[in-house]
Amino acid sequence: MSIPTKTHEYRLPKADGFHNLTLTSSPIPALKSTEVLVKVHAVSLQYRDLLIARGQYPGAQKDNVVPGGDLAGEIVACGADVAGEVHWAVGDRVCATCMADYVFGDVTPEAMASAFGAPIDGVLTEYKVLPVYALVRVPEHLSYEEASTLPCAAVTAYNALLGSSPGLKGGDTVLIQGTGGVSIFGLQLAVASGATVIVTSSSDEKLKLAKTLGAAHTINYKTTPGWDDEVLKITNGRGVDHILEVGGPGTIIKSVNAIRFGGTISVIGFVAGMGDASALPLLVLGKAAILRGILAGSRDQFEKMNRLITAVKLRPVIDRVYAFEDLREGYERMDSQAHVGKLVVKVSKD
Repeated sequence: MSIPTKTHEYRLPKADGFHNLTLTSSPIPALKSTEVLVKVHAVSLQYRDLLIARGQYPGAQKDNVVPGGDLAGEIVACGADVAGEVHWAVGDRVCATCMADYVFGDVTPEAMASAFGAPIDGVLTEYKVLPVYALVRVPEHLSYEEASTLPCAAVTAYNALLGSSPGLKGGDTVLIQGTGGVSIFGLQLAVASGATVIVTSSSDEKLKLAKTLGAAHTINYKTTPGWDDEVLKITNGRGVDHILEVGGPGTIIKSVNAIRFGGTISVIGFVAGMGDASALPLLVLGKAAILRGILAGSRDQFEKMNRLITAVKLRPVIDRVYAFEDLREGYERMDSQAHVGKLVVKVSKD
């Protein structure tokens, strides 16, 4: 195929709402020797994308940014030093890490500065130039749409549960808050690792789906506002080993009540809004709990996660798939929080 010279892409000329998403055209830069050109087949959306569109993202954000952080696509051209390597070739199916420069180890300011869709241009584009060190191979059993859900949500969940010591082990009990992208991956990865999983949600329908994915216990936090006490009942007073904390200040106190002594709470989001967390330091101390912030994960963790996904043939849960031209509808669905799992945009028509 002939190598394209232009790409259609979305930009945010003004960051006060996703109504500003504008489809435009830009030239594709020439490849450096260690870069590849990827034809983007699918992009999955994140809650982060909403914050960026509204100018509420707590990190750095460039003007008129191309949004989007998660892609799956196909290599269509290789730089001079890539073409001679066996590892990558035209036609390979790839994802990119959501932070281009985060290869291994602890996250750094430099890695954060390479996060697609905010400090640098993102992936809601037909073609994307990427450095080879940011590439991860797509598991063979997954479609492009399924693979596009992995870079942020799945890796975040993997990092939270298995990315540090003490990591998740078979027989542990895990509390998952909600049924969004990270939460559903957390449920699936925990079940695949032999853990007992408790899921909370405000929707009985969503909890039914969680059961089908392997949740052993479910709690509707609307009808059971004292869900932390219910968790303690389920665990016979012990508490859970791990919590995926996506609520933030609005739920963190209850999470500390529900964790076991010495357990790990992974702080991932803040969708529950604000709350009084002034007692948090003493409560964490009183439980000897580990409170750990999670900022996605490295390429090394992505590759390790893919081996687990391949071994158990895990398939991501996709709520809906939107055409590239219907991107705003995907943002509206994300904003409604009615979805379960991931929302995906199909970029390529072939």
